[in-house]
This record gives sequence, structure tokens and C-alpha cells, in this order.
Amino acid sequence: MAVNGYIRAQQISKIYDTGSLAVTALAEVSFSIAQGEIIGLIGPSGAGKSTLLNLIGGLDRATSGTLTVGGTELAVLDDESLAVYRRNTVGFIFQAKTLMPALTVYENCMLPLIPVPLPESEKHQRVEKALEEANIAHRAMHLPGELSGGEQQRAAVARALVNDPQLLLADEPTGELDAENAMRIMQLLQALNEQGRTIIVASHDPTTLQIANRYLRLSDGTIVEEW
Repeated sequence: MAVNGYIRAQQISKIYDTGSLAVTALAEVSFSIAQGEIIGLIGPSGAGKSTLLNLIGGLDRATSGTLTVGGTELAVLDDESLAVYRRNTVGFIFQAKTLMPALTVYENCMLPLIPVPLPESEKHQRVEKALEEANIAHRAMHLPGELSGGEQQRAAVARALVNDPQLLLADEPTGELDAENAMRIMQLLQALNEQGRTIIVASHDPTTLQIANRYLRLSDGTIVEEW
């Protein structure tokens, strides 16, 4: 377990109440992640990987336990403060690229900046920087449907970078890509990590996880191995 953790979880559980049945997605999970690490989350479907990413990213709340990121305890944040945390601290990259099909790549990347109180000129600078970082600036004025799968995923990475987050959460980021494009995405994430970002990647693909410098294996909502 890493010490002086940038991310610290102490016995966090997540239980979903379906009405007739309580489903435990995570059960008293504890771990620590240092700033600047690349963590690989390993485990079968239903092990709790996506749930854990959602809790760290502030998309959902733990049922019990303590989860802190950068010294901020997420449980004490109200909904508005949690939205600010997501906007300022976290970048999300999903298997389903979730780009708005009627918007250009540039416009998709501008979406996260709409509620941010910044001058328009600075917003455009941020979009242009993110597009360059993700190596997709040359396709900025194209619609998602005009891009290859790998280009769409690079556009999704650019959108995740536009607020300059220190934490990137990637849930099966190469699941829909061929081997060549998958490798390019992982090389991109590795380069972003070298800039100081903390990255957590959940994947079933051992090749995708080769960039990680530490691993957490989940099974049935618990961490069963760490190395």
C-alpha cells in the first residue's frame, strides 16, 4: 500500500438498494494511491471496478467509509461542491466515447468549460491545448461520425483534459479499439502521467494494463490482491 496517499480509501462500501434486494458492489475496501501513480484495476465483470472509479470520480457516493482525494473528504461535499470537484480535479475516459454526434470535436471539448467562469479566450486556449495533447487537433472541425474509432477515443481524451485535471479515470478506454489504436491510447495516457497526472485504468486487457506501475485486483467487491 502506498503511503502519504493522494487518494485514500478507508473501508468504503457501496450498497445499491434495488427495492427488494440490497446489492453490495464494494465491501469495506481500503487502499492508498500516491500522486503520480498509474494504477491498474483488474478483475472480472461485476468485481466492482467501475463502481470504485465512480466513487473516486464523485459520480456516486459511498454508502459507508471514508474516501479522500487530495486531502478532500468526498463524503462531506454537497452536490454543488461535488460537481466543482469533478470539474476541477477529475477527467473521465470511458469505453463508450460518449461524444455528442452533432457537435464537432472542438465543440465537444468545449462542453466541460461552459459552466466555468473563465474568459472565452482562455476557454479556447484550453481546448486547443487539450486537442494538441491528445494529438487530435488536425480533426478539430470534424464530427465524431467522420472519425475512426481511435480518433474518437483521442477526442474523448482531449475532452477529459480540457480542465487540466490532475486525476484521470479510464474505464476500459481501449475496449472498442483494435490493437494498434489501443496501443496509441495507452502511450498517450503514459505521456500524460509523465506530466504528473495520477491515472487509474480499469481493464480486462493485460496489454492495456502494461503501463501501470501498480495493480489492484478486485473480486466480488473486495481487493483480493495488490502489487
